[in-house]
Formats: sequence, C-alpha cells, structure tokens
Amino acid sequence: MEVLVKISQLLLSLSILVLLHEFGHFFFAKLFKTRVEKFYLFFDPWFEIFKFKKGETEYGIGWLPLGGYVKISGMIDESLDKEQLKQPPQPYEFRSKPAWQRLLIMLGGVIVNFVLALFIYSLVLYAWGEEYLPNSSLKYGIACDSLGYEMGFRNGDKILTVGGKEVDDFQKITHDILLNSPREVVVLRNNEKVSFTIPDSLISKLIKNPLIILPRFPFVVEEVQKDSPALLAGFKKGDELVSVNGVSQQYNDEFRTIVKQSKNKNLEIAFKRGNDTITLNVLVPSTGIVGVLAASPTKFLEIKKQDYSFFESFPAGIKRGVSTLSSYIKQFKLIFTPKTKAYESVGGFITIGSIFPGSWNWQAFWNLTAFLSIILAFMNVLPIPALDGGHVLFLLFEIITGRKPGDKFLEYAQITGMIILLSLLIFANANDIIRLFR
Repeated sequence: MEVLVKISQLLLSLSILVLLHEFGHFFFAKLFKTRVEKFYLFFDPWFEIFKFKKGETEYGIGWLPLGGYVKISGMIDESLDKEQLKQPPQPYEFRSKPAWQRLLIMLGGVIVNFVLALFIYSLVLYAWGEEYLPNSSLKYGIACDSLGYEMGFRNGDKILTVGGKEVDDFQKITHDILLNSPREVVVLRNNEKVSFTIPDSLISKLIKNPLIILPRFPFVVEEVQKDSPALLAGFKKGDELVSVNGVSQQYNDEFRTIVKQSKNKNLEIAFKRGNDTITLNVLVPSTGIVGVLAASPTKFLEIKKQDYSFFESFPAGIKRGVSTLSSYIKQFKLIFTPKTKAYESVGGFITIGSIFPGSWNWQAFWNLTAFLSIILAFMNVLPIPALDGGHVLFLLFEIITGRKPGDKFLEYAQITGMIILLSLLIFANANDIIRLFR
C-alpha cells in the first residue's frame, strides 16, 4: 500500500508539472499566432488513451508516462517531422516567426515551472508556516555516527559555524557542509573552540549518508514493550538514565551504543525514578534489542514555527524558491566532480518516487512538487539538443550572429540530443536497479 501511495503522488506531481510546462510553450505559441497541432500529457507512440480536437489543436493523453509534449507547426522537435519542413514556410509556422518570439516560445515551459514553484512555496508557507530546529536549541550538542567521527565531529559538540557562517537551522548543517566551500567547521567542545576542515575525499560518503549528525538528548523511557528483557528487568515509563555498569551515561546515543555492543551480556543500569535512583539488571539478547522506546527528542528540543500572512508568504516563497534553485545548481556541479563520486547517487524514477512519504501528506506533496518543478525548469534549460535549452542555445546564436542554423543541422542536433537524453535516462534508472540489489 505504501508503494502505491508513493507512485500515486509521483504520477500526480509529474502530471501537474508536465501539463503546466507544456502549457507554457502552448501559451506563447498561441500568443504569437503560431499553430499548435498537438497538446499531449504523456507520450502516445502508436496509440493514445484519450483525445479530442478543438480548433486547430488535438488534445490528448498518451499511454507512456514519461513526460508530455506540444507539437508546434514548422518546428524540428522529437517527432522529426521532415515532410512538413520540405514545404514552403507558412506565416503560422514556428520557423516563420521572429527569433525573439521563438525564444519566448521555447522558454515558456521553463518560465512556468519556475514561477509555479515560487507560487507553490508561497502558498505552502501561508497554509502551514515553516518549522525548523534552531541550532542554538541543541543544549546537549550532537550525536555523530562513524562517518561524522571520521570527519572530525565528536559526541557532545555544539556546532558554531560552517564555512565561516553561523548556522541557524540545524537541519541545514549537512547541506552547508556538502555544498559550500571551504568546509571548515568550528565547534564548542568541552567549553573550548575547536576547528577542523572536512576533506573532499569524504564528500562521496556524505552524499550517500547525509545523517552523520543528529541532535543529542537524554535517554528517558517512553514505552516498554510487552514480554521484552526491559519489562522483565523492571524498566518503567519516565525512568531517566543515570549510568551503565557504574559509568555515568545519560544520553540516548550512549544507551543505544552500549546496548548494541553488549549482546548476550548483563548490564547494570541506574535510573532516576522520581526522587530516587534505582539500579536494574538486564540481560541483552543476541539481537542487541532490549525492547524499550525512548522519549521523542522534541521533548528536550525547542522547535520553532514561523507563520506567514498571505502577503508575507510571497516574498518568503520567492526566497525559498531562489535558495532551492541555488542549492540544486551546486548539487548538480558535484556530479561533474569525479572525486566526490556524486554521479553514483544519480537516480531515476525509483529515486524520485522514494522521496515522497508513504502516507498521503498534502504539505509534503506540495513541497516536493515545488522542488521537482525547480528541477524540471533547471534540467530543461540545459544546453542539450532536444531539450528546451538546446533550442534556446541555437536561437541565441541566431540573435547574436544574425545567422540561422540550417534545418539539416537542427535535425542532426535533435537526434544527437535524444540519444544523450536516452543514455542519461538509462544510466539513472540503472543506478536505481543496482541499488535495489545491493
């Protein structure tokens, strides 16, 4: 059921984005009185699910959910309609229009996607506000995994700056380490400032495991599972960890680590219960699980929420959209930096679908749709033939030089671009399949 929910959200999100992207091309084509022969959601090789004709345009839904398209008269596109181009140019055709009009027609989809993302972000902020964990609220510091330790972090560190800048939102720390340079981190450790630089050689590991640091918080029993070693030992809700085997321990990460390392061993655990301190003995089974759930970290950490009025939400939404685009461009650059091995993390439809939650959540859905709209806008403007950006590149060349590329050249460029895109599609989805079997 969870997989179906993810697939449904992915299809709905992509359908909205593709439909509006193609509408961007359609809008400018109609604005400049250019004939649009077809407007399709999804591709329709051999047959379509549904179609109707209104005026000069055929509208329909294809069966292959890999995008959508508008077929504009007199334009070399993925249909590679050569017969039409052999005829004399007509006033209503794309090729007969001034270069600046053709440029706007080609940029229409990208413009709509970017504006749509800003609009969605604004309405999301208006409807739900913005929650974040202030870095300053981590009074117990951080808990880090082995990769975080390798980078230079230590349990209990309080992060002061990353790349010379103070970090307000704790959840953006890994993001800032990954995308910003230099990667110098300053922490407060045992009341002393300590600085270290994260080497580029570890960035590939960070891409695969972004949760290197988490908020540290005390271990307090929230629930004891039925017939568990913890229940037999006498654990009760509200017990606060004091020590393990006589060594002072109070944090959740410390408890989890020592239990995991003590399989088939007996542990003497001291808890504060009310005004008393009690000592319990628990035998850790071979699974390394004693059957106790800790209280949520939100009990000890201050989560801030920023609400926005209708008019306040739009500048905030624009700021978020621009920031998201900037971050994505930086991430994209990592793909072409071999030492980061970011190319290994490139994914296809499985990766995209996995970012949606397993249960329907409208706030998450619209946030992710806005994010995908940013990605779609950026990817389409790349100067690759067969993408909007490829057409834009040739049009800019024409505007600057006054020379129009020949139809034969554009035809070959379109074919080359389609081969490149198909190769990238296979590569990305192959990465997904390989990861499934690892």
